[in-house]
Amino acid sequence: MKLYRYYFVFLALFILIFFSCGKSIAPSETRNKSKDLDSAAYNEIYVEALKQKLLGNGGDALKFLEQCLKLNPGSDAAYYQMAQIVIANGDIRTGKKYVSKALSFDPDNIWYLTMLAGLYYQEKDLDSSLIYYERAVKLFPEKEDLQLTLGNLYSEDKNYEKADEIFDAFDKKYGVNEKSTLSSIKNLMAEGKYDDALGKTLSLVKEFPDEILFKGLLADIYKGKDDNQKALDVFNKLLDENPDNPQVQLALCDFLISVKSYNELFLLLNKTILNIKVDRESEISLMARIIELPDLTKDLQDKLVVTLLVFEANYSGDNIIPLLRPELMVKQNKLDDAVLRLEELIKINPDNYYAWEKLLFVYLQMKDYNKLLSRGEECATRFNISFTAKLLYANAAVETGKYSIAIDELKKAEILAGNNKDSLTQVLTMRADVYYRMKDYPKSFEAFELALKNNSEDLTVINNYAYYLAQQNTKLKEAEEMAKKAIEKDKGNTTFLDTYGWVLYKRGKLQEAARVFESIIKSGEKPDPVWYEHYGYILMRERKCADAVTNWNIALKLDSTKTELIKEIENCGK
Repeated sequence: MKLYRYYFVFLALFILIFFSCGKSIAPSETRNKSKDLDSAAYNEIYVEALKQKLLGNGGDALKFLEQCLKLNPGSDAAYYQMAQIVIANGDIRTGKKYVSKALSFDPDNIWYLTMLAGLYYQEKDLDSSLIYYERAVKLFPEKEDLQLTLGNLYSEDKNYEKADEIFDAFDKKYGVNEKSTLSSIKNLMAEGKYDDALGKTLSLVKEFPDEILFKGLLADIYKGKDDNQKALDVFNKLLDENPDNPQVQLALCDFLISVKSYNELFLLLNKTILNIKVDRESEISLMARIIELPDLTKDLQDKLVVTLLVFEANYSGDNIIPLLRPELMVKQNKLDDAVLRLEELIKINPDNYYAWEKLLFVYLQMKDYNKLLSRGEECATRFNISFTAKLLYANAAVETGKYSIAIDELKKAEILAGNNKDSLTQVLTMRADVYYRMKDYPKSFEAFELALKNNSEDLTVINNYAYYLAQQNTKLKEAEEMAKKAIEKDKGNTTFLDTYGWVLYKRGKLQEAARVFESIIKSGEKPDPVWYEHYGYILMRERKCADAVTNWNIALKLDSTKTELIKEIENCGK
């Protein structure tokens, strides 16, 4: 958490402002009227659509807007309103389609341009976002907020020279100021030009001597210059001048974590946790980050437990904060202790959903599917609109062979998923797995096809589908194409490589398959028995029985349940 962070969220805020402003001052009437348009009928339906939208009835609003488009297919305003509704429901893809349509009818509309740019930004497509912001700035050069946003986008895209041009122009026009100068400093830091950034920051501090955030920026620059002592001096001075300032305390904690000064961190930690000026969410975020630190000594872990107990006592009755201790137990691999504490929390407050959900995830991690099944049923029943609870209960049902329960829960989960593409993909992938285990391969592959139709780029779906096709010796060419796509998108993923190697084996490409498994085994990752099992079959097909037996024995050593390999070893020996 950097002291200057609040000033750099304005890029995202600016995008959101355009969205929200659109509700009141975005185009409210159509510009592209058909010659035969019944304006009175159109306006009546359009007004009703806006009314339903304001009432929160998005579905009804969309129906009225569709009627508007029947009357006037060129209504950019109707498409824009439809975009707002679907985006609010999380459907970015359809939102992009609608706002692109609106823009095609009114290509110089600032609202359409910035909304589309914002949607691409949300999808981390900086190139496309830049195209539309550049277009908006060219059309509306007087709008300085657009220029600043474009500058920040250039900086994020590592086009530092263009960003500098924009920020320097503002600095020349307005002198040292809180917006463009700050953005310019961030851009210089991103370039690694810390000396230039330091000069500008000192000017900023001189211009605004009472602004704590700008002084904190000095510490980040010194840290970037690997002068941690100077950075610490800045923080300590800030803390002396502002002993209870929450931003200073949090920023110093962040710095001490980054330089691994854990003893100093724990001296400050309790003071920060007990500071009533520090908001609860920031405290939770800080404690969660400390829990994830991989190199805390036993002594510091014990101190962390004490701090967590103090934190819990300070927020009596909170449902989230008590989960931090079980989280630490999980991190320490004390899963039984985590279960005991979570069960205790649920007994105290049976309606604490977060404790239930965490408990189910711990049982999943422990692979205690019987407990996951029984507690999952209780959780899914008590919190019957929880998508996650349904999915975890279904998972337990699959692993315990209760396939009908799994199918029923997945139907409920599908309803809860609604238009959420990622959630729907999860449901369809799990359904495909259930049907595969039931040996209903046509239904399994049908579910995979639906999952791919829903999200053709989901690598887990692509990988799993390819593997199951290979297992059934069907559509092997398609399976190879899918498996190859997965490894190209996620190079080095041993799970995907295993599938690719197995598909190659099934296609009779033994030398290629062998090379894949040799690379997996040499990857340095924790050995997986499946690798050695699959490699053994390839070696057997190549008539290298001794080597095959060696690999199967390794597989058995890693997983003694693979008893089917004993027969393969005997047969190979013969």
